[in-house]
Amino acid sequence: MTVTISRTFSVNPHVTSLIDGESVPLRASGEDIAVVNPTNETQISQLREADADEVDAAVRSSRRAFDSGPWPRMDITERKDILYSIRDHLRKNAEELAYLECLNTGLPLHSVRGHVQRMARNFEFFAEVASTVHGETYTQTAGYLTYVTREPKGVAGCIAPWNAPLALASMRVATCIPWGNTCVLKPSEYTPLSMRRMVEIFHEAGLPPGVVNLVNGRGAVTGNALVAHPGIDMVGFTGGTVTGRAIAAAAGRNLKPVALELGGKSANIIFDTADVERALDGALAGIFGNNGQQCLAGSRILVQRGIADALIERFVQRARKIRLGDPMLPTTEIGPLAFRQHMERVLSYVEVAQADGATLLTGGRRSAQHETGFFIEPTAVLAPHNDSRVCQEEIFGPFATFLVFDTLDEAIQIANSSKFGLVTYVWSEDLSTVMRCSREIRAGTVWVNTPMMRELRAPFGGYKESGIGRDGPQASLEFFTELKATIIPIDPVKMHRYGAS
Repeated sequence: MTVTISRTFSVNPHVTSLIDGESVPLRASGEDIAVVNPTNETQISQLREADADEVDAAVRSSRRAFDSGPWPRMDITERKDILYSIRDHLRKNAEELAYLECLNTGLPLHSVRGHVQRMARNFEFFAEVASTVHGETYTQTAGYLTYVTREPKGVAGCIAPWNAPLALASMRVATCIPWGNTCVLKPSEYTPLSMRRMVEIFHEAGLPPGVVNLVNGRGAVTGNALVAHPGIDMVGFTGGTVTGRAIAAAAGRNLKPVALELGGKSANIIFDTADVERALDGALAGIFGNNGQQCLAGSRILVQRGIADALIERFVQRARKIRLGDPMLPTTEIGPLAFRQHMERVLSYVEVAQADGATLLTGGRRSAQHETGFFIEPTAVLAPHNDSRVCQEEIFGPFATFLVFDTLDEAIQIANSSKFGLVTYVWSEDLSTVMRCSREIRAGTVWVNTPMMRELRAPFGGYKESGIGRDGPQASLEFFTELKATIIPIDPVKMHRYGAS
């Protein structure tokens, strides 16, 4: 039985940074940013932006926690116990976190509940991975023993997006701190409510002060100060490609390594050998899930010509029946977009599509059923060719673009004709078709006959402008730790004695 949320929770009227486990008092001066409920456009809180001085205080706190605090020096069992405690406390507060995220982002509550469970699982999983880290020894060179150890790298700047804050910010933190690192987390200024509560819960669970600090603000102010700070050793960012490029450039000036999970314009390829019912369900979920605001969206839907007309017609019929509404209600399938500017940007692509010769199939306008809120109708267009802007640019909303293809070779060529390479979806019951796509499409993840599924044991990330690096057990270990070789002679070393004669 589906149930709605059982109660509401209080909302902090003024969100500030959290440093050393304590809320930062409001300063006499500082920029306040309205936090808006996208469902009814009312202000529900305000955020006090962290300036360069406040970012400096947060970084210095995390630096102390790394250089002289207990966290990097703990026995792994003790550190693992705290990470498990974080998991348990997040689960205990799951309804509050889901409520705050739903209120602040407009994501349907049933989806957010899944994000909360994944958030808790992230800490459990990487705690287990960290406990298996081991070194190496070499004795091949006569008379010497060389052993190799891994050490935590230092202080990370972790920057999280607004489209799935709990799931994606927790991944940034959970891949960083289990090895013994510390970090400063900066969420989006649009969605600070669940992030602030999440970091509070870390400390309620026993995380030592300074291991995770939180600063709030815009990228141009707070984010720039964080990335440029000399006390930051590496940067992890999840978000748009334009911002990712700027972060990589700023970090590169100080030779700071970056891990970037960026945008996508992923191909969702439906062959005439597909189970059409499953493919149709998957195509709808791939573009309209999470209100369409996901880098993993199958936003370019490629359909083989023999089944194209019938499948597109059925897709449009289903899209018109999708239930828009209050994300707190169990019947809602799509909520509002996260903020006004983003809604206006998504809607602007209707004119872009038509200017390029695309046909509007459904939607393309703000919902007439809602007097307030950033709701837009589920939208689909049929593009004349893959060079159209709606096929090449990430729209990041409930906006599907259809393309028709004839052959397997053509489908692969279209899929690869993109500056992005995050994921791809393949729908076919033919093994040869599936394996050709897996081998030849340049994307970090290939999903076959399934909507998106995240396997934490596998690396996740993208080719080309979809990112740098991967999240996952081995990839995160490589990024967040340093290798050290220690060489010890077993036998007396014969050396030339300079100046002894």
